[in-house]
Amino acid sequence: MIWRWIAGALVLAAGIAAGAAFLWMKQLEPVYPDSSPAPQIFEVERGRGLGQVARALERANLIRDARAMILLARWRGDEGRLMVGEYELSAGWSTRTILDRIISGRVMTYEVVLPEGIRADEIALRLEAAGLADAEEFLAETRNAEFALSLGIEADGLEGFLYPETYRLPRGLTAREIAKIFVAQFEQVWNEIDPEIRDQPMSRSEVVTLASIVEKETAAPEERPLIAAVFHSRMRLGMRLETDPAVIYGIPDFDGNITRAHLRDRSNAYNTYRIPGL
Repeated sequence: MIWRWIAGALVLAAGIAAGAAFLWMKQLEPVYPDSSPAPQIFEVERGRGLGQVARALERANLIRDARAMILLARWRGDEGRLMVGEYELSAGWSTRTILDRIISGRVMTYEVVLPEGIRADEIALRLEAAGLADAEEFLAETRNAEFALSLGIEADGLEGFLYPETYRLPRGLTAREIAKIFVAQFEQVWNEIDPEIRDQPMSRSEVVTLASIVEKETAAPEERPLIAAVFHSRMRLGMRLETDPAVIYGIPDFDGNITRAHLRDRSNAYNTYRIPGL
């Protein structure tokens, strides 16, 4: 008799488990399984845990049930693997698909173009315009000598080491993380050209500074070797460089018109008409 009772209990338990599993599987199906709704932009914010993200997805009507997603993520061992950033998600996708997308880190990215000769303050404004970083915060990082040294840059900051390139960046990165990306690109290019200049008596910071000045002196690449040779000669002879771009760099809110007063200004720390060397 007791064996019949045990068998019956087991069958009942199995039925309940099967029913629960069926209901759980149904809750993992798309909100709109028979249509293809337009994707929505959903942001996984820094510091948000699995429960917070799942409930936000449910409120956005992108998944049926937050608890079903939480259970799925824990069952798969994905609880701590959610990647920060913006995602294009559709209510026509299953919860599994949405969870896979967030774990994979396939975030939306935004194009930022850094042309040759662009300054750190101009980069900061472009990043802010793209909604990727606060301009003042980014600029503060580029002027942080300790941060620069941690990246192997022996200079007062990162000016000149933020490599001009077309980047695609996700939202959610810190200003420091973005700066690291630009410097990493610089390092990659530097390592490709380093053998050609490692016999130079100048430090890397000096090479970058001189290259930046030469770049600003002319937009014609064929003229740059001649201009560089002139500057090398002036430095070898102990002459001042007397280059307008350096003076302009030190003029706040420069209006495009350089004057004699600018060239005579001793308070400008970048006035190469008054200060020798780089």
